[in-house]
Amino acid sequence: MEHNRVKNSPDTLNPNAIRVRGARTHNLQQVSVTIPRDQLTVITGLSGSGKSSLAFDTIYAEGQRRYVESLSAYARQFLELMGKPDVDSIEGLSPAISIEQKTTSKNPRSTVGTITEIHDYMRLLWARAGTPYSPATGLPIEAQSVSQMVDRVMAMPSGTRLMLLAPVIRDRKGDCAKELAELTRRGFARVRIDGTLYDITDTPKINRKTRHNVDVVVDRIVLKEGIETRLADSFETALTLSDGLASVEEVLRSGEEREPLKAAFSSRYSCPVSGFILETIEPRLFSFNAPMGACPTCDGLGTETHFDPNLIIPDESRTLRDGAIAPWRDEQDPLFEQTLAALARHCGEDLDTPWEKLKSSTHDFLLNGSADPVKIPYLDEDNRTHTVNRPFEGVISHLQRRLAQSHSVYVREALGRYQSAMPCPACHGARLRPEALCVKVNDATIAQASDLTITEALAWFSGVEENLTPQKAEIARRILREIVERLHFLDRVGLDYLTLSRSSGTLSGGESQRIRLASQIGSGLTGVLYVLDEPSIGLHQRDNARLLAMLERLRNLGNTVLVVEHDEDAIRQADYLVDMGPGAGTQGGHVMAYGTPEEVAQNPDSITGAWLAGKRGIPVPAQRRSSKRWVGLKGARGHNLKNVSVKVPLGTFTAVTGVSGSGKSTLITDTFYKALSRQVMKTGAVPLPYSRLEGVDQLDKIIEIDQSPIGRTPRSNPATYTDLFAPIRDWFSELPEAKARGYKPGRFSFNVKGGRCEACQGDGVLKIEMHFLPDVFVTCDTCKGARYNRETLDITFRGKSIADVLAMTVDEALPFFQAVPRIAERLSILQRVGLGYVALGQQATTLSGGEAQRVKLAKELARRATGRTLYILDEPTTGLHTEDVKKLLEVLHALVDQGNTVLVIEHNLDLIKTADWVIDVGPEGGAGGGQIIATGTPEEIAACKDSYTGQFLNDMLARPSLASEAERPKGSKDKPKKTKKKTTAKKSGKKDKHS
Repeated sequence: MEHNRVKNSPDTLNPNAIRVRGARTHNLQQVSVTIPRDQLTVITGLSGSGKSSLAFDTIYAEGQRRYVESLSAYARQFLELMGKPDVDSIEGLSPAISIEQKTTSKNPRSTVGTITEIHDYMRLLWARAGTPYSPATGLPIEAQSVSQMVDRVMAMPSGTRLMLLAPVIRDRKGDCAKELAELTRRGFARVRIDGTLYDITDTPKINRKTRHNVDVVVDRIVLKEGIETRLADSFETALTLSDGLASVEEVLRSGEEREPLKAAFSSRYSCPVSGFILETIEPRLFSFNAPMGACPTCDGLGTETHFDPNLIIPDESRTLRDGAIAPWRDEQDPLFEQTLAALARHCGEDLDTPWEKLKSSTHDFLLNGSADPVKIPYLDEDNRTHTVNRPFEGVISHLQRRLAQSHSVYVREALGRYQSAMPCPACHGARLRPEALCVKVNDATIAQASDLTITEALAWFSGVEENLTPQKAEIARRILREIVERLHFLDRVGLDYLTLSRSSGTLSGGESQRIRLASQIGSGLTGVLYVLDEPSIGLHQRDNARLLAMLERLRNLGNTVLVVEHDEDAIRQADYLVDMGPGAGTQGGHVMAYGTPEEVAQNPDSITGAWLAGKRGIPVPAQRRSSKRWVGLKGARGHNLKNVSVKVPLGTFTAVTGVSGSGKSTLITDTFYKALSRQVMKTGAVPLPYSRLEGVDQLDKIIEIDQSPIGRTPRSNPATYTDLFAPIRDWFSELPEAKARGYKPGRFSFNVKGGRCEACQGDGVLKIEMHFLPDVFVTCDTCKGARYNRETLDITFRGKSIADVLAMTVDEALPFFQAVPRIAERLSILQRVGLGYVALGQQATTLSGGEAQRVKLAKELARRATGRTLYILDEPTTGLHTEDVKKLLEVLHALVDQGNTVLVIEHNLDLIKTADWVIDVGPEGGAGGGQIIATGTPEEIAACKDSYTGQFLNDMLARPSLASEAERPKGSKDKPKKTKKKTTAKKSGKKDKHS
């Protein structure tokens, strides 16, 4: 069968369609395909088969390019320069919007509320319908009349010399020339600019690029009886000039050194008891990203970096002599030993007493110091004693002083190991200044409302209007409608457990993509082409139906929805299905099948169809491993965890499951892994709070394999990351021609001078800087993208140069280097983890999160296994077709068969059902989670009626398994317990996938 000649539905039968002809982007092989418009189409296929190349790099890229080209030349200069995809023609395109697997901004100032624009509407609501309260009395703040202002000033001591000021410019950029000219015209003589008094005719030149405060001196008076009328007139003038604001400040006589009397006034909001003034209530007052609203202590971040006593004393079982104080542990200076001994004597303690058994007063003295002098005897080289009698500054103050005085990057990084982010002591994490936090709507500040989960916020905002006065309710009605509508969208895509104050940097790729999806649905656009990249990633099966309902709603609005997806529920619910294949990389790039899911299931050429029809499948293991050895975590209480204790059986394959946001990553990644890493690997990891670890002595290595990029520059690639490139360079340097020329391995590196092309410095491309346009990368004319100079490329092995080898896929390179064991072994490992389609020199920045994770896994597999290693993986099935999941499971089970322990955070039911042990966290997300619902074999989890995972797993395990024994992942000892009676849980709607 000629794959590039799969015929599509005749265009005459479906004129309303997107028609792609001759697509050759990346590995696409002259693909021609017709995709119906205004329908939900899923593109599926093996990893690397060309799904993203067709959906994103061809269809979306062309739709975006055409839209940008339709704009004016002036508008185009501010937009990204779009390249034309390699395709003959595309017809029927609409303006395209891409919702990819990209995490949102890592900026700590970005939150769920800001990226969904809900926080912008909240700021408007608090500014227009909020009621200010005095922080001193707790009573509502009322506007001050001129009479009240006069009475308060007259209460000052008689004879006080005062200036009455009107703030005409508050924290604003500009040269202020227009305002100063107007004040001069009106007859004012003095102004105060940024705290300094000037004659208005003698003001300095003001920098228009910085922010300034300008106050005009309205009057200068000496307090005495009978001046009330003049004071009232001056206040009225000041309030008119500055939109309701005024202040008075005492003018000290020459030689007086004390704090002058000051008072601020507002014709709008002021506390008559404490004098607290709320100068103005504007939306920017409630923005932690604006100087007017941000907490001045933490600058709106909500946290401050402090030296953490838990990091300074990481192991309380150590003694002072044994190095309980970590920053002093590596100090070889005898003065430190003498100081410690003297400090211990001063406190009446023994150097050999464990830290946890020292008195609390000793802890405080050693960490925070004392103002009282301490006698510290020092012994010099002649054994003479010199006693120093001075206050002890304490370990924390000592570290703070070193950090402040040091300009060394190395020293600052070393001291950073003992620091952690703690809530700001001023705002307690609210991020806003006190003036913003004194304004309340329905008895809640904007920070308190932001700390609610989506579900809680939905209920709270829905009831706000009925508690407002008729006037404020009228103002708030439209604002509340926008807020509630956006919260509904977030709730419908399964993000009900997130809080609006959640930092966007902590969101997973799936969460950030669903937030963008909710935002797009809220925009109400029609006639648009939406292209989504696996929106089900990170989503529990329970929430899949809600996500698919949102996709269908997007379609029903009159849009074309194109989804790259592996999830079976999404595939079965699609209106139209396009299956790519037959393999990955150069073996892919063909349309194998098209049509409805039922039609694809009947297509004999489609691997996806075989899985849908139940002809292929991942079998349930005939036996499950058991273990009497455990490593345990006690009392985990970080984020939403509720004092959780958990045990992981060693030498088994364990899956951690639960709905999104239930606390899986908090428990495993942020607490369990970091605690083990710090104790076993002696790293500086900072785990979330927990009580203790048990059974740690049974492990000698902890390895976390996450989905973070393997490199941040185009120079990093799978060959360099996995240490595969070093033996390849060694091999080329040993070739006869290379030896004759005296070439060393470094000659074949594109990172150093010698063999690389110096025109592009080994990048293969040149960056051209464009004024008013994004930088453009063009292929290097000298080396034509090969990265090396002509002399290096003359060295060939079996007709291939080093550049040709980097361009090979893993599948192509394996037979090429079959006779070189060092190279072939690493290549076979990359192939085993499902990366046979990836080029050895592919830029790391172009790898997906799942591909980067499997590259890291391959690197770890290449190392010698100790049999006592714990591997922790976070959703390794991301981006994998079920056929690739099967290959990955073979690798992971092989690791366990060597005696290692594999711990996986996962939602994929095919992976979960092959696990030896399951830890289910829940029951809900956010505050409703953080508990261990059930532990045991998959059969035992399936029998637990309180477990959402168990409900779907029960349906999965109940399917008849037709797979042969040869296809089963290797199990070991214990036979599975019989599945108990089916629960009445909601069915997942999946059909049999087992062969």
